[in-house]
Amino acid sequence: MGKYLRTMLGSLRGSLRDLAPIFLVVAVFQLLVLKQPIPDLLELMVGAVLVVIGLTLFVIGLENGLFPLGETMAHEFARKGSVAWLLIFAFALGFGTTVAEPALIAVTAEAARVAADAGLIDLQDAARGRFALELRLSVALAVGLAIVIGVFRILMGWSLPVLVIAGYAGVVVMTQFAPPEIIGVAYDAGGVTTSTLTVPLVTALGVGLASSIKGRNPVIDGFGLIAFASLTPMIFVMGYGIILS
Repeated sequence: MGKYLRTMLGSLRGSLRDLAPIFLVVAVFQLLVLKQPIPDLLELMVGAVLVVIGLTLFVIGLENGLFPLGETMAHEFARKGSVAWLLIFAFALGFGTTVAEPALIAVTAEAARVAADAGLIDLQDAARGRFALELRLSVALAVGLAIVIGVFRILMGWSLPVLVIAGYAGVVVMTQFAPPEIIGVAYDAGGVTTSTLTVPLVTALGVGLASSIKGRNPVIDGFGLIAFASLTPMIFVMGYGIILS
């Protein structure tokens, strides 16, 4: 019990330290630059306390749940030598955590509204909902494929910089052909896919896999999966826009 209490207090101090600059900046600009009192101060203080508590519990959950889970599964797949099941798990992990990401749901819904206003799709709610769902599935499929490529890179020992540079070169080329209305959505999709669940699980998978394979360095080879998770959605969304147009 004492161990968990010390862990909780340590995480709480870390959350306060990390969030303090944000609270300070908001207070300084509100009081000294805008020279206005902070509206709904009591509600904001309650919200700030909830944010600190939520971040503390989330960090504890990462350290005690998601990171060990990802590393353990990676070790087990590497020990059994089942490449096929490892790749299937990597795809399912990337797809499943992305398709349910709240930020992605919000972005695709907004993209559907913008596409309807631009005349790319019908204005009906059904058409907008279908467009948002297809866009979300495209991004989730892209992330699943990205994690598969990243895992395969670790297994084969391929160079991360070469693959990333080649991928972004493809993004630059596709930007010239994609509809202007979809380019911003595509670039934003690369950011919202790195969610609070995807990042720790995928990172733990990469580090655990690299540490289980002889000749691989967890620091050099284990990281980089998130780079693919941010890259491929841009390609897929712009490709989706080109096909749609």
